[in-house]
Amino acid sequence: MKLQPTIAALCAAAFFSGGVFAMTSAEQKTEKDRIEAEYKAASDQCKPMKGNAKDVCKKQADGQKKIALADLKHRAEPTEGHRHDLAKAKADAEYDVAKEKCDDATGNTKDVCQKEAKAAHVKALEAAKVAEVSAKPSSNTADVADARKDAAEKSREADYKAAKERCDAMAGDAKDACVADAKRKFGQ
Repeated sequence: MKLQPTIAALCAAAFFSGGVFAMTSAEQKTEKDRIEAEYKAASDQCKPMKGNAKDVCKKQADGQKKIALADLKHRAEPTEGHRHDLAKAKADAEYDVAKEKCDDATGNTKDVCQKEAKAAHVKALEAAKVAEVSAKPSSNTADVADARKDAAEKSREADYKAAKERCDAMAGDAKDACVADAKRKFGQ
């Protein structure tokens, strides 16, 4: 599709021109009202649901609201801190929904699901931190390299925990081999 590069260019232009598209307080209030209305509509859709499906629906509605509010704050005042807050809101919302979905499972399957959700959350948060450090005008290449190194370590550790949890479903030599493979793969 030829439209995608155009859309990407427009998004990039809007993103980098920050101050040109600053929002007035009336526009911000209108957006907040729209976000609240969308949240209420999404929450109302959850009411007839039962069990964990209802809980997942609520987490999705809550997450969408948090993301929308963080996005509004970033659009109103496009700072690096607000961009980081938006990335964190997205990561937290995805994590909350993923954790809630894990409640449908039991035993080791649930434990693995939760560890994988946590690993994805850690990766998203670390990516946001690296982006924040990279965007700071005062950052040098050593700062960025340190941030990337820390992010990689934390991501590997989270991936290792998820892999190790998958091994817990096994027994004996298979489990030992699985754990050893996970340690080797993730440098633990």
